[in-house]
Amino acid sequence: MLNPDFLKNGPGPRLAFIEIPDAKLIAETLVAFANTEGGTLVVGLKHNGDAGVKIESEALPKALKEADSLCSPSIVTGNWEPVEAEDNGTVYALRVPRSIELHALSDGRVLIRDDQVNRPLGGQEILKLASAKSTGDYESEPVPGATKDDLSKKMIEEYIAKRAERTKRPFNGKTDDLLREIGAIDTADRPTVSGILLFSEYPQHWLPQSGVVFAKFVGKTPRGENGLAGYTRREELTGPLPRLIESAWNLIWSEMAVSAVVKGLEREETTEYPQFAVREAIVNAICHRDYRLKGRRIEIRMYSDRLEVISPGGLPGFITVENIVDEHFSRNPRIVNGLFQWGYIEELGLGIDRMMEVMEQSGHLPPNFDARPYSFAVTLFNSRERQVVPEWVRNTNHRQARALQYIRDHGSITNREYRSLCQGVSAETLRLDLADMVEREILLKVGSKKGTYYILK
Repeated sequence: MLNPDFLKNGPGPRLAFIEIPDAKLIAETLVAFANTEGGTLVVGLKHNGDAGVKIESEALPKALKEADSLCSPSIVTGNWEPVEAEDNGTVYALRVPRSIELHALSDGRVLIRDDQVNRPLGGQEILKLASAKSTGDYESEPVPGATKDDLSKKMIEEYIAKRAERTKRPFNGKTDDLLREIGAIDTADRPTVSGILLFSEYPQHWLPQSGVVFAKFVGKTPRGENGLAGYTRREELTGPLPRLIESAWNLIWSEMAVSAVVKGLEREETTEYPQFAVREAIVNAICHRDYRLKGRRIEIRMYSDRLEVISPGGLPGFITVENIVDEHFSRNPRIVNGLFQWGYIEELGLGIDRMMEVMEQSGHLPPNFDARPYSFAVTLFNSRERQVVPEWVRNTNHRQARALQYIRDHGSITNREYRSLCQGVSAETLRLDLADMVEREILLKVGSKKGTYYILK
């Protein structure tokens, strides 16, 4: 029986509640999850998390079969699993994996999961998603010429240790079973693209396009005097993806300007760019680049006024610059999950949000996103004339900053609204966030129990 803790944060991009086993509603959610990042469908709860009618488990297989008949093509799912939902009795959960195919309903609608709702796509969005789906699941393809012995035992052991640390559960199974489960090797024990990228000591032997090129320029353009290259340092980085992230970060860190101010008796250092924003730009490029594109590597260009991280491949699926904060679609979900378990991604789906927040909190201009057919670039600007940011804003974490922005936009925030903003974060962590801001007199708590809400003090 599944642990009910995953129900606490309510519906979101990867979790949906349906009160009764209605085949049409089930079909819509199957299509939306399959076309996006996958997710879990729970039958027996109202949208707000309250108990629905008692579900007869015998009716579920019939409803699923009828729902599947409304999906084109058919969607592969797991089986219904019972969940003891505390005061709400037994409900039933169905896991829906992300699909490499484009799915539609029998009436022609193509849906995606957009936060808590299943949203139909328009014509251009459908074409863009179809184009992304038609490329197939490249990261799960076996790498010609590679064998399981080419995977580094040291890298695998490091991953298992980090995974156990994040999940709070030690791994006691067989390593090969785990590698198959995460898609690092296929059923014939051949290393896949994601397996080689994550666990080989030198993936560039098979995938030379998987490296990173770093260049530090003197001025604001690539050209120096007399038309010559204007860079003072150029490095080519190789190795598995976790090592690439660290190597790229260390290079940028070594070239970043660091200023210092004295406040009272303490010396406070400020980096040229917020650390989280830089790491997020690197991680996003490595996670989401199109590894099918040969002949071009990720480029990191450091100018006097900006930092550019350029990733080969356009935005995946239906993602656009306009919806990049709100929508989520991974070209390489196995790589994303691997780096998440490794600890390089803090909270899935919240990185762009937080990147924008930390840039704002540091007084910089917001990041610039430039999407082209075969590349995507993130630019972080090094604003020399920084905005005056209140001290209390600078001393909040990224979740609290999102809550403060929400209050500025809506006037107040409730616990439920805060949970919706921060999917995947425990209710207790979010409660402590709010309590901390009340204690520091940033927020004022109004009301009690279910009627509690928070406003700026």
